[in-house]
Amino acid sequence: MVKTSFICVLGLLALVGNGTIITVIASSVSGWSHSTRLVLLSLAAADTALAVLVVPLNLYRSLVVGPMAAEGEASSCRAVAFINCCIFGASLYSLAGVSLERYVAIFYPLHYRRLLSHRRVVLLITAAWLLPALLLVPLAVPGPGALLQVRFSSSALLCEPDYGSNTTYSLFIAGTIFCPAAGTITFANLCLWRAARSQCRRGKGGRALPAKEAGPKMRCVLPLDAAARILLPVVIAFYVCWLPCIVTMLYNAITHKRVHGWVEMVALWLPIGSGFLNCFVYFWTNRSFRHKFQKIGHKLCWPCYKATEDQWWQQQQQQQQQQQELPTVSAAVSSITSP
Repeated sequence: MVKTSFICVLGLLALVGNGTIITVIASSVSGWSHSTRLVLLSLAAADTALAVLVVPLNLYRSLVVGPMAAEGEASSCRAVAFINCCIFGASLYSLAGVSLERYVAIFYPLHYRRLLSHRRVVLLITAAWLLPALLLVPLAVPGPGALLQVRFSSSALLCEPDYGSNTTYSLFIAGTIFCPAAGTITFANLCLWRAARSQCRRGKGGRALPAKEAGPKMRCVLPLDAAARILLPVVIAFYVCWLPCIVTMLYNAITHKRVHGWVEMVALWLPIGSGFLNCFVYFWTNRSFRHKFQKIGHKLCWPCYKATEDQWWQQQQQQQQQQQELPTVSAAVSSITSP
């Protein structure tokens, strides 16, 4: 029950956070180009799929079917494992796409529309979703002679590939899905962090200038310093959420052994936590996004507020009418002299 509650809480947080993000990005956000909105929508959709598909399918497999009935090879467990790996791969590639888009926007702003045109962005997002499925096609093939066996982890409550059944293919998956995504995210964000830190030092150096000349530079120190503080935690949060899962996978593939039950459970479900952390790292720290979220919230809450206000005015008018209908001299005088 503790494990099930932990998984449900992670899935609910990721679903609510990314559902709100999709609602906001679906409308126009000031300062965000069309390409930026597309790559961020792809990331939010992948994180939402983690909560909508991965969590319910595996909980159904563990709670309804039962872990004892799922220990052997089953087509349903293989299908769930294939969906899990495809969505995890799409989430990794979407994270890499966001980092790549920000890198091009900062370092090549004059060539942004040429390097990341609408057609290329659509192709990039399509590749982020289809490439993991193509690389994992052997996982979907059932039978005793399958390239990679599938098992149900009763300790992690998750259908997962038995990476120890084929070490070569397991290393191929790690090298084609995790390594390119991790390299892109690390390189892009560290380059942006170094550029932001460099600009911060230049801005802080302007404090020795006269007041008229130092004004614009001093105003740039705070946002640049904030960017420098955010970009490095992006990389740290990525490795905290994804590295334990990859290490567990490689440990199983190389040693043909399984880690401790609770370690396996936390390591394999941490990527769901990445879907929740992305809400804060990529969206809630952005002022334009928060401003748009406040506008949408005001529009959604305004009808309720207006209905409550209209009801209050109706009650006030009814009370005034009841006072005017009282059979007293003061009520008659009040009704005549009232404007």
